[in-house]
Amino acid sequence: MQDVYLTAAGACLPGVPVTNDRMVRHLGVIDPQSERLGRLILRQNRIETRHYALTETGAATHSNASLAATALRDGMGNGGYGMEELSLLAAATTQGDLLVPGHASAVHGELGAGPLEIASFQSVCASSMMAAKYAALSVGAGEARLAAATGSEFSSRWFRPSFYAPAEELLQNKEHRMAVEFLRWTLSDGGGAVLFADRPGTHTQSYEVEWITLTSLADRFETCMIAGQGPEYREDLRNSWSFHPGGPAGSARDGAIMLYQDMVLLKRIIHAWVGEYLKLVDGGRVDPKGVDWLLCHYSAHSLREEIISLLKTTGGMIDEEKWFTNLPTAGNTGSASLFVMLDEFNRKGLARPGDKILCIVPESGRAVISFMMLTAL
Repeated sequence: MQDVYLTAAGACLPGVPVTNDRMVRHLGVIDPQSERLGRLILRQNRIETRHYALTETGAATHSNASLAATALRDGMGNGGYGMEELSLLAAATTQGDLLVPGHASAVHGELGAGPLEIASFQSVCASSMMAAKYAALSVGAGEARLAAATGSEFSSRWFRPSFYAPAEELLQNKEHRMAVEFLRWTLSDGGGAVLFADRPGTHTQSYEVEWITLTSLADRFETCMIAGQGPEYREDLRNSWSFHPGGPAGSARDGAIMLYQDMVLLKRIIHAWVGEYLKLVDGGRVDPKGVDWLLCHYSAHSLREEIISLLKTTGGMIDEEKWFTNLPTAGNTGSASLFVMLDEFNRKGLARPGDKILCIVPESGRAVISFMMLTAL
């Protein structure tokens, strides 16, 4: 395997920053209970502004694919590359614009580039790291000289009142209600991209990719974040939306068209994520004192505090002044979050030659955790 370099990053955060008091103008009004829960959740996640690809009338300004393509064009420009130099596109998202075909095909179509190798990665937040690893390995194997990984989300389309109306009776359950409201007031829209090459770039900060690792813990945990199945049946895939005897309309009444987050299960999964990190520490792959910057994706400030508490008790803590995040201003853009973070990190010029940058992307979907170690050039 030859050396691989992360040579540029780009981002697309649609529209103007949306403050907390204006969120409902884009998402729409459900009922007073939703807004009460929203105020509580916003105090927990501490997000101050975010971006939506929806206008205040609910009209879409982008597609999921166009968010990714715009971010990739931004990254190509930042890296000083021409589109003809790109030979591979790995596109990640939680849910593309279509059920079929794959998301990467849609992004490629929006990009307007020539013939490319493509790969689609559909999961939740860690799908971005799946795409990044595929792109980096392709360069390392000599199959591509320049490869792109994108992550993009159009989460706000899930949060319009019309998605909740069919399952109104289900939402009377307090547990189910909090499971959907947490995501409604936490997730937002955006696209991010990174480029991997067989040589350092010349236009912006470059990093040598030391390693990328990803672990699924689906054998240990039930589904934590889900769409496509009502909350009462989430462990029997034969009860998913596509098998529902009432068709799509029947599955919507059972709540299958809403996004859920099991907050109780999430707290258990956090301990497992930290356990996987500590394995890297014990195995000598990560030296907490030798990490100069930590770019860790997390959905809410309250979860960051829980992670820090665990790290301090286990001796794996990386000093908080080394943590870089833009969650309060960019919001939680799911699979795009790490790449959007890297773009801002580069624009601020924070890395110095030799700095070790540890990137962490956990995924609550069914418990995935991923890590990437970079060395600044």
